[in-house]
Amino acid sequence: MAETAIYSEDSIRTLDWKEHIRVRPGMYVGKLGDGASPDDGIYVLLKEIIDNSIDEFVMGFGKTIEVKVKDKTVTVRDYGRGIPLGKVVDCVSKINTGAKYDSKIFKKTVGLNGIGTKAVNALSSDFSIKSIREGKSKDAIFKNGSLINESQYEDTSYRKGTIVTFMPDENIFGNYRFVDEFVERLLWNYVFLNRGLTILYNGQRLYSENGISDLLKKNIDAPTIYPVVHIVEDDLEVAFTHSATQYSEQFFSFVNGQHTVQGGTHQAAFRESFVKTIRDFYKKDFDANDIKTSLIVALSIKVQEPVFESQTKTKLGSQHIEPGGTTIRNYVGEILKKRLDNYLHINPDVADALLKKILQSEKERKELANIKKTAKERVKKANIHNKKLRDCKVHYNDNHSKRLESTLFITEGDSASGSITKARDVNTQAVFTLKGKPLNCYGLSKKVVYENEEFNLLQAALNIEDSLENLRYNNVVIATDADVDGMHIRLLLITFFLQFFPDLVRNGHLYILQTPLYRVRNKKKTIYCYNENERINSLNELGENAEITRFKGLGEISPDEFGRFIGKNIRLDPVIMRKENGISEMLKFYMGKNTPDRQNFIIDNLKFDLDMV
Repeated sequence: MAETAIYSEDSIRTLDWKEHIRVRPGMYVGKLGDGASPDDGIYVLLKEIIDNSIDEFVMGFGKTIEVKVKDKTVTVRDYGRGIPLGKVVDCVSKINTGAKYDSKIFKKTVGLNGIGTKAVNALSSDFSIKSIREGKSKDAIFKNGSLINESQYEDTSYRKGTIVTFMPDENIFGNYRFVDEFVERLLWNYVFLNRGLTILYNGQRLYSENGISDLLKKNIDAPTIYPVVHIVEDDLEVAFTHSATQYSEQFFSFVNGQHTVQGGTHQAAFRESFVKTIRDFYKKDFDANDIKTSLIVALSIKVQEPVFESQTKTKLGSQHIEPGGTTIRNYVGEILKKRLDNYLHINPDVADALLKKILQSEKERKELANIKKTAKERVKKANIHNKKLRDCKVHYNDNHSKRLESTLFITEGDSASGSITKARDVNTQAVFTLKGKPLNCYGLSKKVVYENEEFNLLQAALNIEDSLENLRYNNVVIATDADVDGMHIRLLLITFFLQFFPDLVRNGHLYILQTPLYRVRNKKKTIYCYNENERINSLNELGENAEITRFKGLGEISPDEFGRFIGKNIRLDPVIMRKENGISEMLKFYMGKNTPDRQNFIIDNLKFDLDMV
């Protein structure tokens, strides 16, 4: 019989505030990560600090927020009222301490639990705060959540406000980095949602005149069938249009300024109300999917004392605009019914364009019906969970933080998939094996997803046929050889996702796995190198007599070694979309038939790796 640990008084521990956060960081910031994903914990820390400054702006104090990110240090400066000087230390180091419990002062904020700034403090190796108000200031400096210096009140000529500087702890987040595109996207959302706010990010000025209408226009990267419709009323602001080329819905939804990437009750209310209003206007019982296909929406709502489904606040669970008041469903429904119906009557050209789009979607859906049925039968026969997909266990429990770590590796060939399969963490990592090169699907209709076996099975494995909300893996990682064929497969897979499931890329779920090109070792040490510079540095460190191995394929890396590259120190390159790189134009250039232009581009940008020649 297994030996049982003794359970006694000595087994009981009481953790102080910072220990509790540091021992269970995932409870407070979700997925830790190294910064390669926009939902990694380091961005949650940044958000928690900025949210406090935004709340000051919303209350009418301070129109400018300054954000500086240099290497791994972040500084946020606002010009709000400043924290009451006698409570500066308490507000950043005592759980359940803050002003937001008083709904008269902070009626519609995001952070009502008194945790945010404390979590940033506890999870930072260095943290400092300065509050300035009424001509005086107070500073406090912390290390790993412990107070090491606290100033007395000092006279100052600085403008009032709060300055916070922090460095996320590498012992918790690993060798992280802030990706500029993710930070900039986060800050742009703040100015879109708060008209009149200026954010200075590393000296760059971010400002919006037209709210979430500007957000939608900045993020739309394909032609639309009618101009953006913008509705603003009380606590609801919404902008929407239909894409002329994309298939899936696309939502940018927010609650009190918080980006609810997983939606929630407000997003469900909009969908339901939009479908009902369209049906009533045209007096036709259209299929809901025909109405929502290609719909692009920016949605912002303000809710008193919002309830979210996790500490990271990515999905709204509240049913009411305010406790005991109007339901969110009724509130959104009444505004949309009145304002959208009026808009369509006043703008018949928009109404005609929308009707044509719905009828076209209906036609395409009916044409795909039989193909989908056959495709699903093929998935069933292929027994996907045994043949093509080696799944992970995370889907069979309710551990939210572990689901955020769930990863699907898409790889080529049996040898490479075999190594990854043996080396992976079976709890959170799954493997999908490709058979040969995927089809170049640029310019093809969505029926190719169902007719092509590889695409059909991959779509089923990811569970994204109907909506990205059902995505089974938070991280989708393309793992191919670092040679010409491997890079070609990467490009074909990225084309597939951009053509049919662009939200997978837009929402930061798609990555490229970096694997080492070289192993440099002597009798005392082994170093894995991911580029030529690392190889040279390793030789300088280990000496010229060190043994060098060049990995030419994933299948050449043993499972024991592979485990080092897909574990805690995994290196992932996020596939990032920018609006200026419109999807249709980009795919046309790289995957279309403009061979001379592309050939000239390759020649102009060609770099030789002598070890690969």
